[in-house]
Amino acid sequence: MPNSISDPREAIRARAIAEGFDIIRFTRAAAPADVGTRLKTFLGQGRHGTMDWMARNAERRADPQTLWPEARSIIVLGANYGPDHDPLDALSRPDIGAISVYAQGGDYHDILKSKLKRLAAFVAGEFAADVKVFIDTAPVLEKPLAQAAGLGWQGKHTNLVSRDFGSWLFLGSVFTTLALEPDAAESDHCGQCRACLDICPTKAFPAPYQLDARRCISYLTIEHKGPIPRAFREAIGNRIYGCDDCLAVCPWNKFARTARETQFHARAELRHARLADLARLDDPGFRDIFRGSPIKRIGLDRFVRTVLIGIGNSKEQSLAPVAEDLLGDASPLVRAMAVWALSRLLDADRFAMLAKKHTQEPDGDVRAEWDAIFLPAFASG
Repeated sequence: MPNSISDPREAIRARAIAEGFDIIRFTRAAAPADVGTRLKTFLGQGRHGTMDWMARNAERRADPQTLWPEARSIIVLGANYGPDHDPLDALSRPDIGAISVYAQGGDYHDILKSKLKRLAAFVAGEFAADVKVFIDTAPVLEKPLAQAAGLGWQGKHTNLVSRDFGSWLFLGSVFTTLALEPDAAESDHCGQCRACLDICPTKAFPAPYQLDARRCISYLTIEHKGPIPRAFREAIGNRIYGCDDCLAVCPWNKFARTARETQFHARAELRHARLADLARLDDPGFRDIFRGSPIKRIGLDRFVRTVLIGIGNSKEQSLAPVAEDLLGDASPLVRAMAVWALSRLLDADRFAMLAKKHTQEPDGDVRAEWDAIFLPAFASG
């Protein structure tokens, strides 16, 4: 039987809190102002890089009514994943891999999807409404919807900022045919601050509120499948999966708190993972250590590619044998980054000796790494 509660929002809010969500708001199933235009501009400038799925689903992504015409309301939910430590501390340890906070615990897609499904079943059962559940693998612009619903605002780094939770909110949504009174949208509270823009190691923000993903370390280390462009490797430092710099420096984090969901807490083996150990992982070892982690999705080769960039930036000559061992790896992507790492760790004579053994490499990407190092020297000589 449908629930007779005059304002179903309170029942939904109470159930969402019980499921483990930290903030719940409501908005209309309509496109937020200017979101379609901004998405079109972003795609038109090619700032999505190789994320072709964004362009394929652009119309549905921009407008909830195109995605599901029958939807009348959207329940927007946030789950706090605030860390119990400063994410920037890992950057001062060149021998370890800095992993983005969101990936140090369990995979939030799996954790939140089950919670969203239970909440959606409650709404459907209690209020005789149709429902659909979305998390960020679906074509939904969650951050603009979250701002429209009042969870926070999109800061100058384009990420959501909350007055209650700072930078650390996972987002999910339940679309429904149930008509719900919308909450007021959140206004922008960034003021004159530009801390997030100034700290970006690769200058990925062409202007406030604009992101060029092709320069973003999170994109380069997670979404980008090929060799990471040489122009960005040094700036990556020891960030081997994602980057939290622009999130971590936000002044609104003074209101942040540690996640109450224990599955979001950092696993010890990922919080201080040694680059040498990570570079030596084979496929079974990779699958074992990253079981239940979003890192598993990028696969061993792309992961070790970025670990080798961290090794090359470490200035730790003791890590050179680790990189040298990978010159014979089955993956040309790994071999190419091993070349680069060794060019940063070895003196010229030792590196030249290695080159005599390995410069017959036929693969284009690996060959390009050797050439990028030696050809300029020949040209200047």
